[in-house]
Amino acid sequence: MAEPDRNLALELVRATEAAAIRAVPFIGKGDKLAADGAAVDAMRAFLATVHFAGVVVIGEGEKDKAPMLFNGEHVGNGDGPQADIAVDPIDGTTMTAQGRQNALSMIAVSDRHTMLDASSVFYMEKLVTDSHGIGVCSLEQSIGDNIRELAKAKRKDVGDMVIAVLDRPRHQELIEEIRAAGAGTRLLLDGDVAGGINAARYETRIDICVGTGGSPEGVVTACAIKALGGFIQGRLAPKDDAERARGEAAGLDLERIYDADGLVSGNNTMFVATGVTDGGLVEGVRRKGPIIRTESIVLRSRSGTLRRIVSDHVAERWL
Repeated sequence: MAEPDRNLALELVRATEAAAIRAVPFIGKGDKLAADGAAVDAMRAFLATVHFAGVVVIGEGEKDKAPMLFNGEHVGNGDGPQADIAVDPIDGTTMTAQGRQNALSMIAVSDRHTMLDASSVFYMEKLVTDSHGIGVCSLEQSIGDNIRELAKAKRKDVGDMVIAVLDRPRHQELIEEIRAAGAGTRLLLDGDVAGGINAARYETRIDICVGTGGSPEGVVTACAIKALGGFIQGRLAPKDDAERARGEAAGLDLERIYDADGLVSGNNTMFVATGVTDGGLVEGVRRKGPIIRTESIVLRSRSGTLRRIVSDHVAERWL
């Protein structure tokens, strides 16, 4: 059976670029559904031309709720490698509609039957760092202990540590604990995938990304973290007894702390993302005279590489 290769990663960038460009007319216009719809249409059209046999494990939802890019949908031209695929035509639809930063179009891929299907439990508690966190950090420790131990491993003062957290009411106590430990916070309006990736990159100010966010995003982040050699743990967080029962019925271990291999088994993952609006990971789509410029990143675990791709598109072909 063929495995996803380096050419596939570069083909997938075309799909995220198309989704990002199509979302641009909706930036700051207040209609997140219209922005998402345009991005979904563009991504789906380009995915149909890609040389692989992909199955959407993480998509826009179940078939009856999302007619495009639904969980279980087959994408690609049907030839070539078989793969699990996670798609988010816009990670940050609200940010796009409000004209805020850090909206991305992204796709993650791994070998077939390797992505954890956590769709029955929407939320996951997550902890992400760079490689210094391996064997040092854990969801079983308090956030204060994690900060202190990681600071020691990175030879930094605790006061210089920066912790990224989604700005949500549920995280108020967590934010207070981080500040009580002496570290600073970077509050994210949305998009903890980018926050997790930045926590694993050596050149950013973020040391840890922590908190409860979407479980699909946890699996997507794991694909990227494997390429970066970073550290990730996740623990499913059902919001009520009904969701807990659905998770157990789906065979999920709700007490388990999943590491990177538990979230995505195997070491052949890819993550591609194109900026919709400007952010700390990539720049957003820009119109420059007769061209439209996009910036994307391509992460591939097999080669351990992060590539930046800046593409100029002839504007009249998109307008």
